[in-house]
Amino acid sequence: MDITDLRIALFSGNYNYTRDGANQALNRLVGYLLRSGAQVRVYAPTVAEPDFEPTGDLVSVPSVRFPMKGRGEYRFPLPLSAENKTDIDIFAPNVVHIASPDMSGHAALRYAQARNIPVLASVHTRFETYPRYYRLGFIEPAIVAMLRRFYSRCDALVAPSPSMIDTLRQQGMNDDISLWTRGVDRAVFHPDKRDMTWRRELGLSDEDVAIVFLGRLVAEKALDVFAGSIDRLRSAGVPHKVLVIGDGPERASFAKALPGAVFAGFQTGGYLGRALASGDVFFNPSITETFGNVTLEAMACELPCVAAAATGSASLVDDGVSGRLVQPGDTAAFADALAPYCTDPQLRRSHGRAGEKRAQDYDWDAINQTVADSYLRLAANA
Repeated sequence: MDITDLRIALFSGNYNYTRDGANQALNRLVGYLLRSGAQVRVYAPTVAEPDFEPTGDLVSVPSVRFPMKGRGEYRFPLPLSAENKTDIDIFAPNVVHIASPDMSGHAALRYAQARNIPVLASVHTRFETYPRYYRLGFIEPAIVAMLRRFYSRCDALVAPSPSMIDTLRQQGMNDDISLWTRGVDRAVFHPDKRDMTWRRELGLSDEDVAIVFLGRLVAEKALDVFAGSIDRLRSAGVPHKVLVIGDGPERASFAKALPGAVFAGFQTGGYLGRALASGDVFFNPSITETFGNVTLEAMACELPCVAAAATGSASLVDDGVSGRLVQPGDTAAFADALAPYCTDPQLRRSHGRAGEKRAQDYDWDAINQTVADSYLRLAANA
């Protein structure tokens, strides 16, 4: 079997209506598969005005607005409709790829199993960690159990980092787990994109050391840990500025917790590359990512990275070489890790260059071929 023989039905909870790291990876994957001669049909919720045009053919699945506060732009996928199932029958996939363990994902799994179609699931998010940020941590074991029931019924999984694969195996999710890492667009994320004029327009002087936050401003990005660490840094008298790139429902409270911070707002494409490269140190305390796209993008821009020693960043940052890895939630340790970068330009340059060199290894086409190889293996064994 060759890649041109593949007919892949891809199910995603969010393919293009709101931009995020997971759907950027999925769209790149579909683009690579189509260029390589495979046939792909995507099933996901749709909206009237999506954030970007989808790659490939997109079929709408039933969905409702997500009910949780601060997540209103997201859609909650419902079970597949009769029209969806007829469309899948006509497409006649020989592989099903499920990117989210939601209701449509469960329906797709049942559909595939009833027809002996192999199923590959990709893991993009640490869903089980989300309740911690909404005072619902007590339900985490139940979510892990539900995820285990779903993923254990799939034929194979792919995950974006070795640390995430280790976590999935420890949780008993599946025995067949391969690495589908992430790439970085070097035309966008590169040290040469640094723009001192843009910095000055934001009120950052050439001498300021800007600690960057990049991401959606929601609780599960550990905004409280970021702000608490910066507060400790400020109390210690360490000179620094904070540059926040992104927007979201927690912007007002985040701004209140970070007096004097510069908020650059939501950025995409070349503007995002410029904003990130114009910072000096990247700080990512989040534990919810399975890979850490933003960490890799910061490394590609030659920023030293201080990150939580958790899935994703732990597989990217070489502690003491390209940045620092810190125990999640430890604001004092995060402040201690950030402080030397604020006062030692040589350390910033050395660790930034080491990270940029590491980022050169992440080529998108080679990375996406590993997923195609997984499809081919499963289809051949069906």
